Amino acid sequence: MSGSMVPATDPLAVAEAALADVASSLEPASAQRLPLALKLAYTAFMAVLVPVYWSWYGPTNFLYFCDVALLLTLVGIWRESPLLVSMPTVGILAPQILWVADFVAELVGVPLTGMTAYMFKAENPLFLRGLSLFHGWLPFLLVYLVWRLGYDRRAWAAWSGLAIAVLLVCFFLMPGPRPDAGLTPVNINYVWGMSDAVAQTMMPAWAWFTSLLVVIPLVLCGTTHLVLRWLMPAPARR
Repeated sequence: MSGSMVPATDPLAVAEAALADVASSLEPASAQRLPLALKLAYTAFMAVLVPVYWSWYGPTNFLYFCDVALLLTLVGIWRESPLLVSMPTVGILAPQILWVADFVAELVGVPLTGMTAYMFKAENPLFLRGLSLFHGWLPFLLVYLVWRLGYDRRAWAAWSGLAIAVLLVCFFLMPGPRPDAGLTPVNINYVWGMSDAVAQTMMPAWAWFTSLLVVIPLVLCGTTHLVLRWLMPAPARR
């Protein structure tokens, strides 16, 4: 509709913007705002991680929010899309900073949450644990990308919709926690509690899951959204 204004949080507007980012032609090298070396290095890392993770963990591993973020970032850095780099930033920045803090705490022998305990299990292949160190540098890379490309305010709505869809799949279709899971992804995105061995017992399962549907988009991502709006530049008009 000519001259009409679509709210920034309208799901249709978000979808149209994402499609436009993906469908638009590549910019000439002179207009690129991200170093080519960064794009090539990240792509090389993903060329190793994706087949290795697929082989060891299976395709369901890519339902984890951190892995969804990896894939979005790969497309985003080549498209130099503010929306596609802002989505994983608003979605995983806070939990990945917590991952870094927990990892450091484990290193010095003072565990915080136990979420990085798997990094110190000798039975897990060292190469796999080395690849998982991406949790440590990805949040800092995302901050750099958003600083360079600008924070797209539609990212909060876009990631929230994606996150809710992924959580529904994980809760209703993926396996719950069990002590003998090995490397098989279970309790993906903590939909049954914080442990991969046993489900939480503090509240009914439906109550825990419902709290995730509220807390993740509104509290976790919402707070990050406000901080990014305050600290990061808006995308340049193109």
